[in-house]
Amino acid sequence: MKLFRFGGPGQERLGVVRSDGSLGDASRTGFDLDAELIGKGPDALLAGLSGIAIPELDPHVRIGCCIANPSKIVCVGLNYKRHVLESGNQMPIEPALFLKAPSSLSGPNDDVIIPKNSTKTDYEVEFCVVIGRRAKYIDQESAMDYVFGYCLHNDYSEREFQLERGGQWVKGKSCDTFAPLGPFLVTKDEVPDPHALQLTLKVNGETRQDASTSDLIFNIPFLVSYVSQFMTLMPGDVISTGTPSGVGLGFKPPKYLRPGDVVEVGISGLGKQTQRLVAYEAMAAHS
Repeated sequence: MKLFRFGGPGQERLGVVRSDGSLGDASRTGFDLDAELIGKGPDALLAGLSGIAIPELDPHVRIGCCIANPSKIVCVGLNYKRHVLESGNQMPIEPALFLKAPSSLSGPNDDVIIPKNSTKTDYEVEFCVVIGRRAKYIDQESAMDYVFGYCLHNDYSEREFQLERGGQWVKGKSCDTFAPLGPFLVTKDEVPDPHALQLTLKVNGETRQDASTSDLIFNIPFLVSYVSQFMTLMPGDVISTGTPSGVGLGFKPPKYLRPGDVVEVGISGLGKQTQRLVAYEAMAAHS
């Protein structure tokens, strides 16, 4: 299934992609794409959908973040071979992990706010794993049993905040609107091989990132197992698996985002996002 959430900010309801590819309103189930539903698994949702009408939605309806209130967003740094090379780093022996604040979540096509005092806002297309069961100290062999599905993430980063202001990366990763997720949460049965997906990102029509998840250094079962050694993963939690080469920081000189830029991202089978960059000052003037 391809699931999504639609409606105004804070008022999102459950949707499902219908058999003809159109967007359907599944709010009559009474479910939301939250930890409770995800923890019950796809079968519970299928049972809830059975026998009820799924009206077609206006294709232009706002799509919200595809998961309601995940307890955490765990991100993996430097997990694509070519990205490590462009960053001038050595190949990691173990994954670098950091967290993004849930307050950074936004809809896949919402405007992205360039933070106050930012001059180095950057983009990162990423493939995400969504956890379906409580996971603690699990092994690689059973890791996929704990996966509910997958989604698309544009892991926005403010490079000065991240790299030049001291401490951990979280300061440059958790700004408001810096974690657009979706449009779809795709159940794992719809993705036969998560290590054979194409990721793309364009800025103002120019292709910046174009890679495959086959370039991952640490694969999905390893990452799910690895993260569970350090923290308990809960239903609805997100593991964002890293970005390929082509980030703005990697160009010489760097190509950072400016107000008015349009960023388009996509992953095969998981959908597409489009964001317009807006200066914080412009947003504040209209709030």
